[in-house]
Amino acid sequence: MAWTAEKLAGLQRKFGDATGGDLLDPKGQRIAEKIFSEGGHRPAPYAGMPTLLDAPHIAFDAGSDISALDVALYGVPMDLGVTNRNGSRFGPRALRSIERIGPYNDALECAPVHEMSVADMGDVPMQSRFDLTQSHADVEDFVNRIVAQGVIPLGVGGDHSISHPILKAVAKDGPVGMIHIDAHCDTGGSYEGEKFHHGGPFRNAVLDGLLDPERTIQIGIRGAAKYIWEFSEMSGMTVIEAASITEANLPDIIAKARDVVGDGPTYFSFDIDSLDPAYAPGTGTPEVGGLTTREAFKLIRGMKGVNLVGGDVVEVAPAYDPTTNTAQNGAQMLFEILSLMQFSPSRTPK
Repeated sequence: MAWTAEKLAGLQRKFGDATGGDLLDPKGQRIAEKIFSEGGHRPAPYAGMPTLLDAPHIAFDAGSDISALDVALYGVPMDLGVTNRNGSRFGPRALRSIERIGPYNDALECAPVHEMSVADMGDVPMQSRFDLTQSHADVEDFVNRIVAQGVIPLGVGGDHSISHPILKAVAKDGPVGMIHIDAHCDTGGSYEGEKFHHGGPFRNAVLDGLLDPERTIQIGIRGAAKYIWEFSEMSGMTVIEAASITEANLPDIIAKARDVVGDGPTYFSFDIDSLDPAYAPGTGTPEVGGLTTREAFKLIRGMKGVNLVGGDVVEVAPAYDPTTNTAQNGAQMLFEILSLMQFSPSRTPK
């Protein structure tokens, strides 16, 4: 079929005077109407105060009413629990600096910041920059106040030790399941007199009755520290090692994860070091042989409809991230998890 003047005229009639917000596909127009204003205008991604995923900012003080929110984004700038390189205290700031994440999730066909009520609550206010125990108490109190108002918390670390105090808030009514994507199981014991480090939050959570190990799956595990993670399998967790993950068996792994967590309340924890250092060099404990970003996308997106009650993205350490790839990928994974929350049965539309 030859290109003709009639075909050109048809396109000119349809698109000649259309703006970027005028779309013929109803699915696309549904999103465009939420993002574009008259004349095809939309906010510049590089302008204004940076927030997590460009969500509106709410100053979350003790008396703040946030009950109208579906999801509260927040930062935890704390890395007192690291066992190797520090610097993830700057993770929330690094993710806020990344522009153009979303707003549309093409795989899940949603625009979560525009189709839910979502806000960036700022950072957990820490009473001490030196005291790990006090910092964890501050995190628990902050998330408690989010959960008490019926809002789903989605945090950005900070080191992975923050997941334990978050789970204390999220699992007040009983243990939750977990989808955990990471290079490390993080179920180690006490190191040098400290058990609340970033290598042990999920052992602590199980022993505190917060996490159901038989409804927990850990995906992407690898590295030389495997010998210290016996707690995972002995407690009943399902462990999927990175070496066993292929493009062909990703659907089976997704099906297994959905079977493990079932319909019950589930937490989603994503450690950026689950990605291979080629994609995420800016982290405290990088491990070669990790997931690609495409594999991570498929794993996360495959959890659509899981009953998520909270989540986190942790361990982005921008000092080791000269290209900002790690922060870019961290912000993207945060967006993917937020997108899942739009379909969580725990979300009560408001």
